[in-house]
Amino acid sequence: MPKPQSHFVCQSCGTVHGKWAGRCDACGQWNSLVEEAKGQNARPTSKRSGSKGLDFVDLASESADLPRLKTTIAELDRVTGGGLVPGSALLVGGDPGIGKSTLLLQAVGALANAGAKTAYISGEESTGQVRRRARRLGLADANVQLASETSLGPILDGLNAMKPDVVVIDSIQTMWSDQLGAAPGTVAQVRHCAQDLTRYAKRRGATLILVGHVTKDGQIAGPRVVEHMVDAVLYFEGDRQHQFRILRAHKNRFGPTDEIGVFEMREQGLAEVPNPSALFLDGRGDHAPGAAVFAGLEGSRPMLTEIQALVAPAAFGTPRRACVGWDNARLAMVLAVLEARCGVSFAGKDVYLNVAGGLRINEPGADLAVAAAIVSSAFDIPLPPDSVVFGEISLSGDVRPVGRSIARLKEADKLGFKRAITAAQPKRTDGLTDIPPLPLTKIKTLRTLVDRLQAAQEGRGTPVEAFAAE
Repeated sequence: MPKPQSHFVCQSCGTVHGKWAGRCDACGQWNSLVEEAKGQNARPTSKRSGSKGLDFVDLASESADLPRLKTTIAELDRVTGGGLVPGSALLVGGDPGIGKSTLLLQAVGALANAGAKTAYISGEESTGQVRRRARRLGLADANVQLASETSLGPILDGLNAMKPDVVVIDSIQTMWSDQLGAAPGTVAQVRHCAQDLTRYAKRRGATLILVGHVTKDGQIAGPRVVEHMVDAVLYFEGDRQHQFRILRAHKNRFGPTDEIGVFEMREQGLAEVPNPSALFLDGRGDHAPGAAVFAGLEGSRPMLTEIQALVAPAAFGTPRRACVGWDNARLAMVLAVLEARCGVSFAGKDVYLNVAGGLRINEPGADLAVAAAIVSSAFDIPLPPDSVVFGEISLSGDVRPVGRSIARLKEADKLGFKRAITAAQPKRTDGLTDIPPLPLTKIKTLRTLVDRLQAAQEGRGTPVEAFAAE
């Protein structure tokens, strides 16, 4: 009897190898190759006799747009682009215990109360556990159909009979199909189950929401082909030591990818945060050296956050550079510009940087706020109270303008700030010809910022006088 042929599939990236190896050549992961029989992923192909072929349509032809399903959770609808699109597939990932299941249960509960037919299928919890969470969230009376199942066949049969409008699968890594010999959670099973569920959603016009586990690097576990398969990839982020959570879109075929939704975790579930700036600035001190308020932008939403810096003598020979909530490489660049262009030495000094509240900032416009916080801590001189800072720093030491300055200034004015420290020439785009709502202290070069703080340190005026509006 001939020996069945097999190959080895990487459980991290899905690359097929002819023989076993300790390390995957494609992704570099160790001990990730698992033996699978050849052909176990193959699907039976339909006979071509009698096939009608493809039905092509003209590019100029019009098709009716289906109305979106509003979840009544404004922050979730903002991230998805205005609501859930019928016939679409969404993948939601996040750290364990961050609140993915809570958010989706609240969403399907709100949709069920609005008249939509919803189904919640859990492969990790029993129906009793889901009911207990629903009671805690105040959704005990919501008409959500629950099921606890991991086998793909019964799930598809049940969905075909029920015909729901919205389906939540929690989670895709627990699903398995008896057509494959691989274990649940492997690359082959995740890919196969995600493909069949996505095909069902497209064929039936239902909205499919898949919950995905993440690796220690923060990426969704399983093959990357699943992220290509779905229409939107959402990440639920946050630190469990803080009460807020951020829903961020990394891919969205039906909306923007730069919007975020902010939630606050409470005993009764996740609550929307309509004004995130007030939440991130809660408890801020006014006269502490090393603190700067950054007027940032997340998608179309302006957001104020506090950037904290601490410059202290190094206890050991090699100074430390620790950064939380910002890019370490960007911090190294700002420190290099301060040393080379402004003469501020950090030799023998530790530099610590933190974005208050656990938020992560990816915008280059935070360069000036970071530099202001670091120099303020190094000189032990606080920045002027009630001031916001934003601007991009070039390697030459110049401060460059950032986009949508007026929107940032309006958000600062709404929260009671009195001045803004920014670039000398605001960028004139999308309505920036309006009169700034706050007085501006224009900083042309980073050297100007250092000189003003140094003048306040030497007693040549107060910080408020040093940064008087121009």
